[in-house]
Amino acid sequence: MDEEYDAIILGTGLKECVLSGLLSVSGKKVLHMDRNGYYGGACASMYLEQLFEHFGKKDCDVSGYGKSRNWNVDLIPKFLMADGVLVKLLIFTGVTRYLEFKQVDGSYVYKAGKVHKVPGTEAEALSSSLMGIFEKRRFRNLLQFAFKYEENIPSTHEGLDLTKVTMQQLYEKYSLDANVRDFVGHAIALYRDDNYITEPALATINRMKLYFNSIAKYQKSPYLYPLYGLGELPQGFARLSAIYGGTYMLNKPFEGITRAEDGSVTGVTSEGETAKCKIVVADPSYFPEKCKKAGQVVRAICLLQHPVPNTGNSQSSQIIIPQNQVGRKSDIYVLCVSFAHNVSAKDWYVALVSTTVETDNPEAELEPGMRLLGPVSEKFVSVSDLYVPTDDGKKDNIYVSASFDATTHFETTCEDIIKIYESITGHPFDFSELDKKLEEFKNLTEG
Repeated sequence: MDEEYDAIILGTGLKECVLSGLLSVSGKKVLHMDRNGYYGGACASMYLEQLFEHFGKKDCDVSGYGKSRNWNVDLIPKFLMADGVLVKLLIFTGVTRYLEFKQVDGSYVYKAGKVHKVPGTEAEALSSSLMGIFEKRRFRNLLQFAFKYEENIPSTHEGLDLTKVTMQQLYEKYSLDANVRDFVGHAIALYRDDNYITEPALATINRMKLYFNSIAKYQKSPYLYPLYGLGELPQGFARLSAIYGGTYMLNKPFEGITRAEDGSVTGVTSEGETAKCKIVVADPSYFPEKCKKAGQVVRAICLLQHPVPNTGNSQSSQIIIPQNQVGRKSDIYVLCVSFAHNVSAKDWYVALVSTTVETDNPEAELEPGMRLLGPVSEKFVSVSDLYVPTDDGKKDNIYVSASFDATTHFETTCEDIIKIYESITGHPFDFSELDKKLEEFKNLTEG
């Protein structure tokens, strides 16, 4: 502990482990500490007995669920977009060598009391029960415009500057009704609410491209999921950091920091010893005074003996319930993985229902999603405070990540990772060397 480090990372959540790996690869000397005895922090994966104990059900009989070690249940399950930032980070750093992925079987959206597959191709769009015949044509026209639109090529703009034209105006141009807007905005562009409608349309068009480019990688859906659960991701980045000289210490209590006269951090103290450093990166639990509460997320982890109904017997799936379909301000998310991903015993499924809390009865807010699951063998409900940092960390060199939101994908998580990395380094993250590695990753991924 008497050494000096470029960076000390506190917490082994995914964000902290990714940043640890990126900083190590860039030549920084990194010390990574966690007060817990396991990797993953708030997004850890747990064996069955650990899961029951974590939720205060230690005395429950788990004999009917198969071997405990056959379970790897994520506390905060999320999918990876096949062409998204996290996959690019995995490829960029080479962490893919430590992981195996399986494609998620299907992406669905809830409309008028029924579950519908989200169109993944133009042909699917034309045959989808989500839209009438005229809406299908209008939707196809929007897709064709989105696919060809390039920000730096004016000839693709059709006279529309999407840095100024709002998404509302673009919807109106193509005469798309409220139902189509719902699944475009929430199941394809993956917005959590409707605030995006009054914003410039370019961000939504780019999100639509990300969705369909991700589908194009492996066809069935845009999502991937690691075998043995998300706990493999932080451990993969931890291995990467170790290869580049990073040091990891679990079960290390955090006893505070030391500062210079100007207030900048100079070290981290644990068990009476202080390790010197230039910067600190931490999850919100280490520096609550540097965070503000931005709401709550309610989640229900459910153990099922069957696939989620109306998803074609899929072994993995996502269903998004747009806010307008159930009279809410924010979406409800349903995610399912299974024994096919080595996260449960044979023929068992793990489903998550999550949303942003809007009332004083959070669990009741999950009911529209819970009704889609069918019989539930066991349920674990949690309500988590959502914290965001109050500053960018540049003043005192303490960079705090935001809590995990209710979404079932990693795009918002990666936005936070990249923002912190760019704040630390002072320059944009460069993905320019990725192209030559993309095909290699595709060959390593199960179809």
